[in-house]
This record gives sequence, C-alpha cells and structure tokens, in this order.
Amino acid sequence: MSDIIQLAAEVPFDLGGQRLDQVAAQLFSDHSRSRLANWIKDGRLKVDGSVLRPRDIVHAGSRLELEVELEAQGEWKAQDIELDIIYEDDHILIIDKPSGLVVHPAAGHQDGTMLNALLHHVPHLANVPRAGIVHRLDKDTTGLMVVAKTLEAHTNLVAQLQARTVSRIYEAIVIGVIVSGGTVDAPIGRHGVQRQKMAVVDAGKVAVSHYRVLERFRAHTHTRVKLETGRTHQIRVHMTHIGHPLVGDPTYGGRFRIPPGASPTLIESLRDFPRQALHARFLELDHPATGVRMKWESPLPDDFTWLLSLLRQDSESFV
Repeated sequence: MSDIIQLAAEVPFDLGGQRLDQVAAQLFSDHSRSRLANWIKDGRLKVDGSVLRPRDIVHAGSRLELEVELEAQGEWKAQDIELDIIYEDDHILIIDKPSGLVVHPAAGHQDGTMLNALLHHVPHLANVPRAGIVHRLDKDTTGLMVVAKTLEAHTNLVAQLQARTVSRIYEAIVIGVIVSGGTVDAPIGRHGVQRQKMAVVDAGKVAVSHYRVLERFRAHTHTRVKLETGRTHQIRVHMTHIGHPLVGDPTYGGRFRIPPGASPTLIESLRDFPRQALHARFLELDHPATGVRMKWESPLPDDFTWLLSLLRQDSESFV
C-alpha cells in the first residue's frame, strides 16, 4: 500500500465562503479535523495551488489538493510476536489478546508489546497513529480488540468510540453475590494519593458501566458488563466501587474471600488466580469502509472457565 495520500476536490457552492479547515473537514471527512488542520499549516493542503491558513475563507469553485507523504509515528521497532488474529481485511484487524501481553510501549515495557507485534505483521502501520490502536485492554485482561490499518479507518473508529456506537461487552468473576443487574454512573480519574491507580473521583471523566448477573455462586458472581465509556481500568474501578471487586485483581481486589467449607482446590484457585478475572467477550462496530455492522465473539479463556467450574461445583455441593 502506498505511503502517500493524494486527494483533490472542488469546493461546492454550498460550502463557499467558509473557513478552509471547515471546508476540508467536509470534503475529506475520512481524516480528522486536527489532522487536516496540521496538513494545512504544513502546506500539504493547497487551495488553487496556494498555501493558506486554516482560518482563511475559500470560495465555491476553488480546487483543494492534498498530498501528504506519511511519516512514521514513533521510534518503535517491529518484533515477531504471535498474534491471534480472528478477522482481517484491508481496513481493520480484530485481535483476541492473551493475558500478559501489554498493548502499547510504556515505562517498564519498551518492547514486547502488541504494538511491536502489529508493526511486524503490517509494517505500514508505522504511518498510522499508535500503529492503529484505538482502544486498549489492560496487560492481564484477555479478549477482543480492533486495530485500524489505515488513517481513514483510524479516524472512523475513533469517531465511533467517541459517539459510543462501538459495543464492548466483557465478562468478569467478582467477589460477593450480586442480587441483580444495574448501572454504575460514576466519574473516574487518577487516585488522589496512589497515582498508579484510578478511582471514582468527583473531578473525573464521565464513566458509565452496565452490568448484569449471569450466574451466582456462594460468595462470587459471574457477571457481564457493557461499557458505555472507555476509561482506564473502568470495569475494575466501578465493580470495586459497588463492593464487588474482580477476583485476582492485584490493584483493586481488596480482601480475599473464601466460601466457608470450600474445597482445597477452590481455595488454591481463588488465592492463586494469576490475573483479574476479566475477558472482553463481544465486540460490535460499523465497518469503517463499508458501514456494515459487524460482530465478533471470543470464547472464555481456560483459566476463566476452570474457575467457573470450581465455583459451580462448590455451589452444587452445598445445595
């Protein structure tokens, strides 16, 4: 695929007399307003061959021409790391992420991440912001993620996420017995003291999670949670906020809880569960090129199903 974008359009009558950045956003809607504004400032988007400012007025009949040679977005290196790709076309990738895989390089994880793996699988992703990653999963959360393979797909998917039209549904095993489903509408921001943690704080960003009960056990609940927003650690923070932290969560898990009379196997499995019991089960979105609604499902991972089976056996033995 080419690393050069070349587009041209004539300003129609109904857009004449408006600012260049506003007209460009209408005519080249596959790209974000901020990206187009930067290209205008860099002289990459010209009007009748001339370089104008984003705020300059353009008239009907003028010709807009865009030519941009895409540049690598970071100093990241490609690495041959296996990815479980369950769908791929020219525009998007759907990945089933395993536990333990960091999504994006950060302090302490400069390489060995999903981003490094993506650059090996699709080298031209170096030209797309964050190698096409538009949302993240925590290191030890498993399940589905979408990755944009082009700038146009990236812009479209970001817009869908902002409009809350991407459906992301998770399954979790939480501590305590939840009586019925509900909604948590509580803002999330950085913890006031422990800056590595998130928390429900008055000055935080709007965060909404909808949860329902799938199965109750003696001291735990298998839940399904649908995200309306996508804040960092949102499900982990929200479930802790309502008194039902996730099993195995090292950051928000709180006090370890064992059902009275539980078997040694269940006790060991609960105590040693290696991660937060959270899985991104369903993903649904509008395809960025065709507009067709698409949906994917990821089966629960082995550690999750094993713990569910132990909890089920425990409940049945105390009926």
